[in-house]
Amino acid sequence: MSKWSVIGAGVAGLTVACELSARGESVTVYDTKGLPGKQSCSWWAGGMLAPWCESEKAEEPVLRLGRKAIAWWANRTEITKNGTLVVANKRDAPDLKRFGRRTGGFCKIKDVQLLKLEPDLTGFDDGLFFAEEAHLDPRRALRDLHNYLINQGVKISRQTAPSNLGNTIDCRGLSARDVLKDLRGVKGEMLIIRCPDVRLSRPVRLLHPRIPLYVVPRGDGVYMLGATMIEAEDRGRITARSMLELLSAAYSLNPAFGEAEVLEVGVDLRPAFPDNLPRIRRRGRTIYANGLYRHGYLLAPALAQGVADLALENKHSEMVDEDSS
Repeated sequence: MSKWSVIGAGVAGLTVACELSARGESVTVYDTKGLPGKQSCSWWAGGMLAPWCESEKAEEPVLRLGRKAIAWWANRTEITKNGTLVVANKRDAPDLKRFGRRTGGFCKIKDVQLLKLEPDLTGFDDGLFFAEEAHLDPRRALRDLHNYLINQGVKISRQTAPSNLGNTIDCRGLSARDVLKDLRGVKGEMLIIRCPDVRLSRPVRLLHPRIPLYVVPRGDGVYMLGATMIEAEDRGRITARSMLELLSAAYSLNPAFGEAEVLEVGVDLRPAFPDNLPRIRRRGRTIYANGLYRHGYLLAPALAQGVADLALENKHSEMVDEDSS
């Protein structure tokens, strides 16, 4: 048994710690912020385990590796497997056809079938139903991973990681740009709202000419609206344009969302490499695991397994990129 230090307690760091611990290793997680919270971009995620939908714009590994994530998460936290519904306003009907051409794993549904799935959706004639997809509550998932690690005897420290740690996994996200020079930030903005008058049982994606918009149920009339993808390094406040687009998207799904209470506004930067795929890089006795982009919960299990394979067996998964400077 070896001793490993994991720096960062976001979704990447916690999943890596889970994999190492499950393989019998001694693990300490370092994060000066303590428990998972607003300081982590994974706190503000949608939590959609939607590999088929994401394949519309993502590279092939997102679908292949993301499909395995549903079972991984189901063994560690509560997930809801009600599928994903994709719709478009009538003026954007060509976008729905294009989305179908670029994805798979769905069935086409008409208005009667659509209303049977989601009776509170209004004004849509066609949709695509991805029955095998799922979603989770990111905040609950982070807490469940944290509690699992504690129960497994993993130490979680709020101290700054010592400089002479030895075997180290660096999962600091954008803070690792001091070493990973090609890492960039992609701004994401989202809202948490409460609207008990609308009942949705699965994530609904509304195709939009500029950005993908989705509504994810959190239970008890609470929904997450997200999310923008802006090539910007600004962790500041949400833009007025984004706020309008997110609320307008919800309103077009059901006008009752116009009476919703805005509970939270979230803005953060997602770490991404140029091709928007994650990387595992070894530098001496430190392994860097980073670049989950908008696929945090979808690709974190594969990233963690790849880290454990490299660290313990010197096995190189497709995410390993040791030749990069």
